[in-house]
Amino acid sequence: MTPQRLVMTQPDDWHLHLRDGEMLKAVLPYTARQFARAIVMPNLKPPVTTAQQATEYAQRIRAALPQALREQGITFEPLMTLYLTDHTSADEIRRAQDSGLVHAIKLYPAGATTNSDSGVTDLHRCTKALEAMQRHEMVLCIHGEVTHRDVDVFDREAVFIDKVLIPLRHRFPELRIVFEHITTRHAADYVRSASGPIAATITPQHLLYNRNSIFQGGLRPHYYCLPVLKREEHRQALLAAATSGSPKFFLGTDSAPHEQGAKESACGCAGCFSAPFALEFYAQAFESAGALDRLEAFAAFYGPDFYRLPRNTKKIALSRVQQQITSPIAAAGGSIIPLGFGEALDWRFEGPA
Repeated sequence: MTPQRLVMTQPDDWHLHLRDGEMLKAVLPYTARQFARAIVMPNLKPPVTTAQQATEYAQRIRAALPQALREQGITFEPLMTLYLTDHTSADEIRRAQDSGLVHAIKLYPAGATTNSDSGVTDLHRCTKALEAMQRHEMVLCIHGEVTHRDVDVFDREAVFIDKVLIPLRHRFPELRIVFEHITTRHAADYVRSASGPIAATITPQHLLYNRNSIFQGGLRPHYYCLPVLKREEHRQALLAAATSGSPKFFLGTDSAPHEQGAKESACGCAGCFSAPFALEFYAQAFESAGALDRLEAFAAFYGPDFYRLPRNTKKIALSRVQQQITSPIAAAGGSIIPLGFGEALDWRFEGPA
């Protein structure tokens, strides 16, 4: 019998962009109503590179939670990250660990995605920081793409595995790694078969769409993200990994808001804003694979287990109610077009169960 309602442990989002200022205030409620916690990305302008900056950013996030949500008993815990640079010191890693707020360090290869210009140019320049991370058991979250111009954009992840990730793990075999927003069969196969402390997050867009979605009926910038959507064979491989029941794969939306004009411009920004319908997207994907019974573990168990945090105890519910994604999101004096705009979903998030 097809289920009409899903009740599950409240999940966490293990990869999230909240931005800052007015944009933060506009987008935070969409995540907070569904997720108890989130790993918050540090690629602000300027980036969050110190434990002190992370503490201040966490305070701004908490202050941005609307009073109306607080009165409903909704709480949200930001799990902070630092932006790894060529100059990150071992002492800063120690301060991050001691803060109790910073749960990961983020590796952006320089120029890989939005606000990544301050990213790492050569991992050998980060040796002291990586040694400290391994020693303190701090998680390294990786945007896994090379940025060389001679590498095809659709091959950047596979090349990264061979040229960067495998050598990195040989140098630091105990380094705890989350390979974020994986997009290819190569990445899923590597994570599944690799020994040691490595896991991966998978986004809703990479479970539901392939690269044709960017070009159907014209250029559709709201489906453009980095790493970019890949061929159907890769989407199928990711869906198989997500629904496999392996604790190495868990939820990370990579929800990344951009004002509509910034997406629909001559040089449109990369990022899909999935937060308003995140759990509905995942339910849609898991149901397509006949694996709704495995959604709870993927969304609510495997992430906290890897990050060595307690699982949530509250319950949330989704109902089988079709809804159409028809409204832009008002934000920072403009609007954001959510992922799936104009499409129908078979599920609707109810709230606490």
